[in-house]
Amino acid sequence: MNPRVVRALFWIGLFLLVIIVLGLVQGILMPFVVGFAIAYVLTPAVARLERWGVRRTLASFLVLILFLLGLSLILMILVPLIQGQVFQLIASIPAIVRLLQDHLTNLVELLQRHLPAEDVARLRDMLSAKMAEALTWIALLLQSLITSSFAILNILSLVIVTPIVTFFLLRDWQKMVAVIDSYLPRASLETVRGQARLVSDTLVGFVHGQAMICLILAVYYATALSLAGLHSALALGVLIGVLALIPLLGVATGLILSVSLATSQYGTWTAILTVCAIFAIGELINANILTPQLLGDRVHLHPVWVIFALFAGGALFGFIGVVLAVPAAAVIGVLARFALARYRQSTLYNGASPDTEPAPNVTRLR
Repeated sequence: MNPRVVRALFWIGLFLLVIIVLGLVQGILMPFVVGFAIAYVLTPAVARLERWGVRRTLASFLVLILFLLGLSLILMILVPLIQGQVFQLIASIPAIVRLLQDHLTNLVELLQRHLPAEDVARLRDMLSAKMAEALTWIALLLQSLITSSFAILNILSLVIVTPIVTFFLLRDWQKMVAVIDSYLPRASLETVRGQARLVSDTLVGFVHGQAMICLILAVYYATALSLAGLHSALALGVLIGVLALIPLLGVATGLILSVSLATSQYGTWTAILTVCAIFAIGELINANILTPQLLGDRVHLHPVWVIFALFAGGALFGFIGVVLAVPAAAVIGVLARFALARYRQSTLYNGASPDTEPAPNVTRLR
Protein backbone atom coordinates (compact mmCIF):
# COMPACT_ATOMS: atom_id res chain seq x y z
CA MET A 1 0.00 0.00 0.00
CA ASN A 2 1.14 3.55 -0.72
CA PRO A 3 2.97 5.01 2.34
CA ARG A 4 1.01 8.24 2.05
CA VAL A 5 -2.27 6.33 2.23
CA VAL A 6 -1.01 4.45 5.28
CA ARG A 7 -0.08 7.69 7.03
CA ALA A 8 -3.43 9.24 6.16
CA LEU A 9 -5.31 6.22 7.51
CA PHE A 10 -3.19 6.31 10.68
CA TRP A 11 -4.00 9.95 11.44
CA ILE A 12 -7.68 9.50 10.62
CA GLY A 13 -7.86 6.44 12.89
CA LEU A 14 -6.06 8.28 15.69
CA PHE A 15 -8.45 11.22 15.38
CA LEU A 16 -11.52 8.96 15.52
CA LEU A 17 -10.07 7.11 18.52
CA VAL A 18 -9.59 10.37 20.41
CA ILE A 19 -13.17 11.44 19.64
CA ILE A 20 -14.55 8.10 20.89
CA VAL A 21 -12.49 8.21 24.09
CA LEU A 22 -13.53 11.79 24.81
CA GLY A 23 -17.17 10.81 24.31
CA LEU A 24 -16.83 7.96 26.81
CA VAL A 25 -15.26 10.11 29.53
CA GLN A 26 -17.08 13.40 28.88
CA GLY A 27 -18.68 13.31 32.32
CA ILE A 28 -15.35 13.86 34.10
CA LEU A 29 -13.66 16.12 31.56
CA MET A 30 -14.54 19.52 33.04
CA PRO A 31 -11.69 19.98 35.59
CA PHE A 32 -9.11 18.57 33.17
CA VAL A 33 -10.26 20.72 30.24
CA VAL A 34 -10.29 23.86 32.40
CA GLY A 35 -6.90 22.95 33.89
CA PHE A 36 -5.40 22.40 30.44
CA ALA A 37 -6.80 25.71 29.18
CA ILE A 38 -5.39 27.62 32.16
CA ALA A 39 -2.01 25.89 31.85
CA TYR A 40 -1.92 26.62 28.12
CA VAL A 41 -2.46 30.33 28.79
CA LEU A 42 -0.02 30.54 31.71
CA THR A 43 2.82 28.50 30.20
CA PRO A 44 4.56 31.53 28.57
CA ALA A 45 4.75 33.26 31.97
CA VAL A 46 6.31 30.16 33.54
CA ALA A 47 8.81 29.92 30.68
CA ARG A 48 9.79 33.57 31.18
CA LEU A 49 10.42 33.07 34.90
CA GLU A 50 12.44 29.98 34.07
CA ARG A 51 14.62 32.05 31.69
CA TRP A 52 15.22 34.45 34.59
CA GLY A 53 16.73 31.60 36.63
CA VAL A 54 13.69 30.45 38.63
CA ARG A 55 13.27 26.67 38.86
CA ARG A 56 10.38 25.27 36.85
CA THR A 57 8.50 23.90 39.86
CA LEU A 58 8.74 27.16 41.80
CA ALA A 59 7.87 29.22 38.71
CA SER A 60 4.76 27.08 38.09
CA PHE A 61 3.67 27.48 41.71
CA LEU A 62 4.20 31.24 41.72
CA VAL A 63 2.36 31.82 38.43
CA LEU A 64 -0.56 29.65 39.52
CA ILE A 65 -0.82 31.40 42.92
CA LEU A 66 -0.76 34.83 41.25
CA PHE A 67 -3.45 33.71 38.79
CA LEU A 68 -5.69 32.39 41.60
CA LEU A 69 -5.16 35.54 43.66
CA GLY A 70 -6.04 37.72 40.68
CA LEU A 71 -9.17 35.66 39.97
CA SER A 72 -10.17 35.83 43.64
CA LEU A 73 -9.66 39.61 43.66
CA ILE A 74 -11.86 40.04 40.59
CA LEU A 75 -14.58 37.92 42.19
CA MET A 76 -14.31 39.84 45.46
CA ILE A 77 -14.85 43.08 43.57
CA LEU A 78 -17.57 41.87 41.21
CA VAL A 79 -19.66 39.67 43.49
CA PRO A 80 -20.69 42.43 45.95
CA LEU A 81 -21.46 44.74 43.03
CA ILE A 82 -23.72 42.34 41.16
CA GLN A 83 -25.05 40.24 44.06
CA GLY A 84 -28.01 42.52 44.77
CA GLN A 85 -28.73 42.91 41.06
CA VAL A 86 -28.68 39.14 40.56
CA PHE A 87 -31.21 38.68 43.38
CA GLN A 88 -33.31 41.47 41.89
CA LEU A 89 -33.15 39.82 38.49
CA ILE A 90 -34.27 36.47 39.95
CA ALA A 91 -37.04 38.15 41.92
CA SER A 92 -38.37 39.79 38.75
CA ILE A 93 -38.84 36.45 36.95
CA PRO A 94 -42.38 35.83 38.35
CA ALA A 95 -43.45 39.31 37.19
CA ILE A 96 -42.05 38.58 33.73
CA VAL A 97 -43.94 35.28 33.63
CA ARG A 98 -47.19 37.00 34.66
CA LEU A 99 -46.61 39.63 32.00
CA LEU A 100 -46.18 36.94 29.35
CA GLN A 101 -49.36 35.26 30.54
CA ASP A 102 -51.25 38.57 30.27
CA HIS A 103 -49.97 39.09 26.73
CA LEU A 104 -50.99 35.55 25.78
CA THR A 105 -54.42 36.14 27.26
CA ASN A 106 -54.81 39.34 25.26
CA LEU A 107 -53.66 37.48 22.15
CA VAL A 108 -56.23 34.74 22.70
CA GLU A 109 -58.98 37.32 23.19
CA LEU A 110 -57.93 39.02 19.98
CA LEU A 111 -58.00 35.73 18.11
CA GLN A 112 -61.43 34.91 19.53
CA ARG A 113 -62.82 37.91 17.71
CA HIS A 114 -61.37 36.84 14.36
CA LEU A 115 -61.18 33.01 14.40
CA PRO A 116 -63.69 30.22 14.93
CA ALA A 117 -64.13 29.03 18.51
CA GLU A 118 -62.76 25.56 17.72
CA ASP A 119 -59.50 26.95 16.34
CA VAL A 120 -59.09 29.28 19.31
CA ALA A 121 -59.68 26.45 21.76
CA ARG A 122 -57.19 24.26 19.93
CA LEU A 123 -54.62 27.07 19.95
CA ARG A 124 -55.20 27.76 23.66
CA ASP A 125 -54.74 24.08 24.54
CA MET A 126 -51.56 23.89 22.46
CA LEU A 127 -50.08 27.04 24.07
CA SER A 128 -50.97 25.81 27.55
CA ALA A 129 -49.38 22.44 26.88
CA LYS A 130 -46.22 23.98 25.46
CA MET A 131 -45.87 26.44 28.35
CA ALA A 132 -46.39 23.63 30.85
CA GLU A 133 -43.74 21.55 29.10
CA ALA A 134 -41.30 24.48 29.07
CA LEU A 135 -41.85 25.27 32.75
CA THR A 136 -41.52 21.61 33.69
CA TRP A 137 -38.27 21.31 31.71
CA ILE A 138 -36.84 24.46 33.35
CA ALA A 139 -37.85 23.24 36.82
CA LEU A 140 -36.29 19.84 36.24
CA LEU A 141 -33.14 21.44 34.88
CA LEU A 142 -32.76 23.74 37.87
CA GLN A 143 -33.51 20.89 40.25
CA SER A 144 -30.90 18.70 38.58
CA LEU A 145 -28.34 21.52 38.64
CA ILE A 146 -28.93 22.18 42.33
CA THR A 147 -29.50 18.71 43.76
CA SER A 148 -27.56 16.44 41.44
CA SER A 149 -24.65 14.87 43.25
CA PHE A 150 -22.81 14.72 39.95
CA ALA A 151 -23.23 18.46 39.45
CA ILE A 152 -21.99 19.08 43.00
CA LEU A 153 -19.07 16.76 42.27
CA ASN A 154 -18.27 18.79 39.15
CA ILE A 155 -18.26 22.05 41.12
CA LEU A 156 -16.05 20.54 43.82
CA SER A 157 -13.72 19.12 41.20
CA LEU A 158 -13.42 22.53 39.53
CA VAL A 159 -12.45 24.13 42.84
CA ILE A 160 -10.18 21.35 44.13
CA VAL A 161 -8.95 19.28 41.19
CA THR A 162 -8.44 22.01 38.58
CA PRO A 163 -5.66 23.89 40.44
CA ILE A 164 -3.83 20.61 41.07
CA VAL A 165 -4.13 19.58 37.41
CA THR A 166 -3.02 23.03 36.31
CA PHE A 167 0.08 22.95 38.52
CA PHE A 168 1.26 19.57 37.25
CA LEU A 169 0.61 20.57 33.64
CA LEU A 170 2.57 23.80 34.09
CA ARG A 171 5.45 21.98 35.78
CA ASP A 172 5.70 19.17 33.23
CA TRP A 173 4.61 21.03 30.08
CA GLN A 174 7.98 20.87 28.35
CA LYS A 175 8.44 17.21 29.28
CA MET A 176 5.01 16.33 27.85
CA VAL A 177 5.73 18.20 24.63
CA ALA A 178 9.09 16.42 24.33
CA VAL A 179 7.49 12.99 24.91
CA ILE A 180 4.80 13.66 22.30
CA ASP A 181 7.45 14.92 19.89
CA SER A 182 9.51 11.74 20.40
CA TYR A 183 6.58 9.59 19.25
CA LEU A 184 5.85 11.52 16.08
CA PRO A 185 6.63 9.74 12.79
CA ARG A 186 10.14 10.80 11.78
CA ALA A 187 9.23 11.10 8.11
CA SER A 188 6.48 13.63 8.92
CA LEU A 189 8.21 15.34 11.84
CA GLU A 190 8.64 18.82 10.35
CA THR A 191 5.18 18.74 8.81
CA VAL A 192 3.50 17.86 12.13
CA ARG A 193 5.57 20.46 13.98
CA GLY A 194 4.60 23.12 11.45
CA GLN A 195 0.91 22.32 11.74
CA ALA A 196 1.20 22.24 15.54
CA ARG A 197 2.69 25.74 15.48
CA LEU A 198 -0.18 26.95 13.27
CA VAL A 199 -2.71 25.37 15.63
CA SER A 200 -0.99 26.97 18.63
CA ASP A 201 -0.94 30.40 16.99
CA THR A 202 -4.62 30.03 16.10
CA LEU A 203 -5.59 29.08 19.66
CA VAL A 204 -3.50 31.84 21.24
CA GLY A 205 -4.99 34.41 18.89
CA PHE A 206 -8.49 33.14 19.60
CA VAL A 207 -8.06 33.15 23.41
CA HIS A 208 -6.54 36.64 23.56
CA GLY A 209 -8.95 38.15 21.05
CA GLN A 210 -12.06 36.53 22.53
CA ALA A 211 -11.11 37.58 26.07
CA MET A 212 -10.83 41.21 24.96
CA ILE A 213 -14.14 41.00 23.10
CA CYS A 214 -15.89 39.57 26.18
CA LEU A 215 -14.48 42.32 28.40
CA ILE A 216 -15.43 45.13 26.01
CA LEU A 217 -18.95 43.77 25.50
CA ALA A 218 -19.47 43.39 29.25
CA VAL A 219 -18.44 47.02 29.87
CA TYR A 220 -20.52 48.30 26.94
CA TYR A 221 -23.76 46.51 27.82
CA ALA A 222 -23.45 47.21 31.55
CA THR A 223 -22.90 50.93 30.85
CA ALA A 224 -25.51 51.29 28.11
CA LEU A 225 -28.23 49.41 29.98
CA SER A 226 -27.46 51.40 33.15
CA LEU A 227 -27.82 54.68 31.22
CA ALA A 228 -31.13 53.36 29.87
CA GLY A 229 -32.29 53.00 33.49
CA LEU A 230 -32.71 49.24 33.40
CA HIS A 231 -32.58 47.36 36.69
CA SER A 232 -29.83 44.70 37.06
CA ALA A 233 -27.87 46.32 34.20
CA LEU A 234 -24.48 45.45 35.71
CA ALA A 235 -25.45 41.82 36.24
CA LEU A 236 -26.78 41.62 32.69
CA GLY A 237 -23.57 43.15 31.30
CA VAL A 238 -21.39 40.63 33.15
CA LEU A 239 -23.66 37.77 32.04
CA ILE A 240 -23.51 38.86 28.39
CA GLY A 241 -19.73 39.24 28.57
CA VAL A 242 -19.25 35.75 30.03
CA LEU A 243 -21.69 34.12 27.62
CA ALA A 244 -20.00 35.89 24.69
CA LEU A 245 -17.47 33.04 24.87
CA ILE A 246 -20.21 31.07 23.08
CA PRO A 247 -21.12 32.98 19.89
CA LEU A 248 -24.77 34.10 19.60
CA LEU A 249 -25.68 32.75 23.06
CA GLY A 250 -24.59 35.80 25.04
CA VAL A 251 -26.36 38.41 22.95
CA ALA A 252 -29.51 36.26 22.50
CA THR A 253 -29.81 35.59 26.24
CA GLY A 254 -29.09 39.21 27.12
CA LEU A 255 -31.61 40.53 24.60
CA ILE A 256 -34.41 38.28 25.84
CA LEU A 257 -33.78 39.14 29.50
CA SER A 258 -33.32 42.86 28.83
CA VAL A 259 -36.49 43.19 26.73
CA SER A 260 -38.44 41.23 29.36
CA LEU A 261 -37.12 43.48 32.15
CA ALA A 262 -37.82 46.63 30.15
CA THR A 263 -41.36 45.43 29.51
CA SER A 264 -42.03 44.63 33.17
CA GLN A 265 -40.25 47.76 34.47
CA TYR A 266 -41.60 50.40 32.07
CA GLY A 267 -44.19 48.69 29.89
CA THR A 268 -43.66 51.14 27.03
CA TRP A 269 -42.53 50.65 23.47
CA THR A 270 -39.95 53.42 23.94
CA ALA A 271 -38.08 51.42 26.58
CA ILE A 272 -38.27 48.22 24.53
CA LEU A 273 -37.01 49.95 21.38
CA THR A 274 -34.20 51.59 23.37
CA VAL A 275 -33.01 48.19 24.60
CA CYS A 276 -33.25 46.76 21.08
CA ALA A 277 -31.23 49.71 19.74
CA ILE A 278 -28.53 49.13 22.39
CA PHE A 279 -28.17 45.50 21.32
CA ALA A 280 -28.27 46.38 17.62
CA ILE A 281 -25.44 48.92 18.08
CA GLY A 282 -23.51 46.41 20.20
CA GLU A 283 -23.74 43.72 17.56
CA LEU A 284 -22.75 46.16 14.81
CA ILE A 285 -19.68 47.17 16.82
CA ASN A 286 -18.85 43.53 17.54
CA ALA A 287 -19.31 42.34 13.96
CA ASN A 288 -17.63 45.24 12.17
CA ILE A 289 -14.96 46.45 14.61
CA LEU A 290 -14.20 44.11 17.53
CA THR A 291 -14.18 40.76 15.76
CA PRO A 292 -12.25 41.92 12.65
CA GLN A 293 -9.69 43.89 14.71
CA LEU A 294 -9.17 41.52 17.67
CA LEU A 295 -9.70 38.18 15.95
CA GLY A 296 -9.29 39.14 12.31
CA ASP A 297 -7.91 36.31 10.19
CA ARG A 298 -6.57 34.33 13.16
CA VAL A 299 -9.45 31.86 13.29
CA HIS A 300 -10.58 31.70 9.62
CA LEU A 301 -14.10 30.49 10.43
CA HIS A 302 -17.25 31.23 8.44
CA PRO A 303 -20.31 32.07 10.60
CA VAL A 304 -22.20 29.04 9.25
CA TRP A 305 -19.30 26.78 10.26
CA VAL A 306 -19.35 28.37 13.75
CA ILE A 307 -23.09 27.66 14.16
CA PHE A 308 -22.63 24.08 12.95
CA ALA A 309 -19.70 23.61 15.35
CA LEU A 310 -21.81 24.83 18.28
CA PHE A 311 -24.64 22.40 17.53
CA ALA A 312 -22.25 19.52 16.88
CA GLY A 313 -20.24 20.20 20.05
CA GLY A 314 -23.39 20.40 22.15
CA ALA A 315 -24.80 17.18 20.68
CA LEU A 316 -21.54 15.25 21.19
CA PHE A 317 -20.19 16.57 24.50
CA GLY A 318 -22.88 18.73 26.08
CA PHE A 319 -21.93 22.03 27.70
CA ILE A 320 -18.19 21.36 27.44
CA GLY A 321 -18.63 20.71 23.72
CA VAL A 322 -20.40 24.06 23.27
CA VAL A 323 -17.63 25.93 25.12
CA LEU A 324 -14.86 24.21 23.13
CA ALA A 325 -16.72 24.17 19.80
CA VAL A 326 -15.16 27.32 18.28
CA PRO A 327 -11.49 26.63 19.19
CA ALA A 328 -11.92 22.99 18.14
CA ALA A 329 -13.44 24.14 14.85
CA ALA A 330 -10.48 26.50 14.36
CA VAL A 331 -8.04 23.62 14.86
CA ILE A 332 -10.00 21.40 12.48
CA GLY A 333 -9.95 24.28 10.00
CA VAL A 334 -6.13 24.46 10.14
CA LEU A 335 -5.84 20.73 9.55
CA ALA A 336 -8.49 20.77 6.82
CA ARG A 337 -6.69 23.55 4.92
CA PHE A 338 -3.45 21.57 5.17
CA ALA A 339 -5.20 18.43 3.87
CA LEU A 340 -6.75 20.36 0.97
CA ALA A 341 -3.36 21.87 0.07
CA ARG A 342 -1.83 18.39 -0.01
CA TYR A 343 -4.75 17.10 -2.05
CA ARG A 344 -4.20 19.81 -4.69
CA GLN A 345 -0.57 18.67 -4.97
CA SER A 346 -1.50 15.00 -5.29
CA THR A 347 -2.14 12.82 -8.32
CA LEU A 348 -5.82 12.63 -7.35
CA TYR A 349 -6.17 16.30 -8.23
CA ASN A 350 -3.56 16.77 -10.96
CA GLY A 351 -3.86 13.39 -12.65
CA ALA A 352 -0.07 13.16 -12.83
CA SER A 353 2.79 12.91 -10.40
CA PRO A 354 3.45 16.33 -8.82
CA ASP A 355 7.19 15.71 -9.03
CA THR A 356 7.27 15.14 -12.79
CA GLU A 357 6.85 17.92 -15.27
CA PRO A 358 4.45 17.25 -18.17
CA ALA A 359 6.24 16.39 -21.39
CA PRO A 360 6.38 19.30 -23.84
CA ASN A 361 4.15 19.10 -26.86
CA VAL A 362 6.80 18.75 -29.59
CA THR A 363 5.82 18.08 -33.18
CA ARG A 364 8.30 15.69 -34.78
CA LEU A 365 9.46 16.78 -38.23
CA ARG A 366 9.22 14.21 -40.97
